[in-house]
Formats: sequence, C-alpha cells, structure tokens
Amino acid sequence: MTPATRSLRRWGLVHKWTSLICTLFMLMLCITGLPLIFHEEIDDLLHSQVKPAEVPAGTPSANLDQLLSNALKHAPGEVPHFLVWDRDDPNAMFVSVGKSITSDPSQNRFIRMDTHTAAFLDAPDVTGRFTYIMLRLHTDMFAGLAGKLFLGLMGILFCVAIISGIVVYAPSMRKLNFGAYRSKRTRIVRWLDLHNIAGILLVMWTLVVGFTGVINTWADLVVKLWQFGQLAEMTAQYRDRAPPAHLASLHSAVDVAAKAVPGMQPSFVAFPGTILSSKSHYAVFLRGNTPVTSRLLKPALIDAETGQLTDTRDMPWYVSTLFISQPLHFGDYGGMPLKVLWALLDILTIVVLVTGVYLWMRRRKSGVSVERAIARPAAIEASVAAS
Repeated sequence: MTPATRSLRRWGLVHKWTSLICTLFMLMLCITGLPLIFHEEIDDLLHSQVKPAEVPAGTPSANLDQLLSNALKHAPGEVPHFLVWDRDDPNAMFVSVGKSITSDPSQNRFIRMDTHTAAFLDAPDVTGRFTYIMLRLHTDMFAGLAGKLFLGLMGILFCVAIISGIVVYAPSMRKLNFGAYRSKRTRIVRWLDLHNIAGILLVMWTLVVGFTGVINTWADLVVKLWQFGQLAEMTAQYRDRAPPAHLASLHSAVDVAAKAVPGMQPSFVAFPGTILSSKSHYAVFLRGNTPVTSRLLKPALIDAETGQLTDTRDMPWYVSTLFISQPLHFGDYGGMPLKVLWALLDILTIVVLVTGVYLWMRRRKSGVSVERAIARPAAIEASVAAS
C-alpha cells in the first residue's frame, strides 16, 4: 500500500466517523434552521399584533421615561432589564422585564410599546410559538449552555467532515469530469455522485454556516468574557460604589450616548444591575446604519446617578466576530432574495446529509469500505449485485 493510499484511507476514516457522529444533529439543525430563515414572515402569518399609530414622517419619538412608566403599569411587581428598539419596525419598542434585577433574562417578558405615543401595544407570549420552539431546538435543544456547547462540538465535527470530504473526493475525480453524474450506473453510484456533486458545490456555504454556527454557540461565553474584560475595565472606578438610590433620566442618558457616538443610533439599553451593565450605569448600545455596521454594537456607559458619560469603546474583536456571525448564519441581512438563496442551500445540505447516511448504510450492507466506494465505484456495483 502506497503512502498516498494510506493517507487517503485515513482521511476516509476521518470523513466517515465525523460525518456519522454529527449527521443526525446536522439534519436537525438544517430542518429547524429552514423556518428560522423566514421567522419574521411566519410570525406575521400565524400571529396578529397591535399596530402602532400611524404618524407623519419626522414625528419625534416619545419621552423614554414616560414610555417606560407606561410599560411598567402592565408589569406590576417586575423590573426593567432592557429597552429594545424594534429593528424591523421603527414605530415599536420592547421593554424586557423580569421578577428582579438579578433574575435570569432568558425568562423575561417583553412588553411592546408605541415608539411615538408611548402607548401600550401588547405583551405577546412567544414561548408557545412555532418559531420559538424551532429556535430553541436550533440553538440549545432546550438544554441551556450544555446544549449550546454540545451543538458547537457537532458543528466542529461537521466542518472537519467537509474538509476531509474534499480530500477524499479529489482522487475520485482524476478519471471523471468535475461534477460528473453517471446516470446509467447503478443506484448507489448515482447516489454517490449526487452526494459528491451537492457536497462539493456547497463547500464554501456549509463551511461558512457551520463555522458561524459554532461561533454562535459560544455566545454566552463571549458575553462572560466581555463582562470580566472590557466592561470591568470601563467600570473599575465604580466597583465599590453603592447602587444609585435614584436613577437619572433614561431619556437623557440615551441622548448623552447618541451625542457621544455620532453617526450611530440606539439599539438597546441595559439597565443598572443587569448582565450587560454595571450596578451604577445605563449601558446604551448603539449600532451603525449600513447592513453590516447595523450588526456591530458600541457601548456607551452613562452614570445612572448623574447622567454623565463614563466611557465608550469599540467592542473587542471576539464580540464583533459574534455579532457578524449571527446574521451571516441565518442570512437575514440581505432581504428576501438572500433568504430564498439560504433556504435553497439549506435544502441542498439536507440532500448531502441524507445521501451520506444512505451510502453508509449501503456500504455497510455490501461490505465495501468508504475508500473503495469512492475510489472504485465499479466495486460497489459488483458488491451490491452480489448482496
């Protein structure tokens, strides 16, 4: 056996086992990810919501202190964690409330408010929605951080399977045209060709989606790293300071942040004591105005007692990488054409995964190894015919 043959066999084993271990989970992720590409359209179709009042263009936003006060009237006994501008509807905002300032924000309720009139719109319970269930399955399988990290591991195996598949696929094409489909050969050879064609055409997309998916599973760890790194540095002088007895104006804090970071607009505010701020600050996160920069956030810390700017910095590279990977993973930054493209590529990935499982089952039945199946398709036909 030549060194090249031994190397190909090793790569074949890597491709086989990484694929087998991650395939079922990748199928689950592809199936649940498909409706998530169109989550906004699905929610609009399945769920009605109160529309904000129609106002003339240029109408100023309502005072945020009044808006917050109106929202909390519909959340007795609860406290605000975040104030969020609706990215898809500039006429609506969300107030995220929890049972206490230290409660788990993943259990928060969202109160939807009219941006211009400060009127209450609704407080939808999204936990029973189809898209919410798909999202939880896709991100952590309802298993929290452990589920995220496990799916991240499956994503790494998926990327290794893709790379090893390229290595294994290359020698089989020496005597065939690129992307050849042998329609007159036996079924298993046709399935092998379909698997190879779809797989090689999807290499770049699957690597991008797989790698960004892995990054997204580290989101909780990235937030913790930012908390104990940059955020701790920005608030070091306030570490021993008691929480403010009275909070400064929220509306003024947002204005101060917007003036400190010109060319950007508020995306959300984290209240003092929440996981994205200190006990002494409003953390106003601002975003850019282009499809790419709108995904990048810059925090401005406003002293919650005096209303003065404490610090503002660009996010570290690892946080920016996370911000960019999230929309890239779901293809939700280029409008409907990109969503349709992402959906088609997702379906083709399902084809690759299903054909891969089929080929493994057939090879196991016929006793033909992965290496021989790819390098000598004729051996497959003989084995299958005899089985």
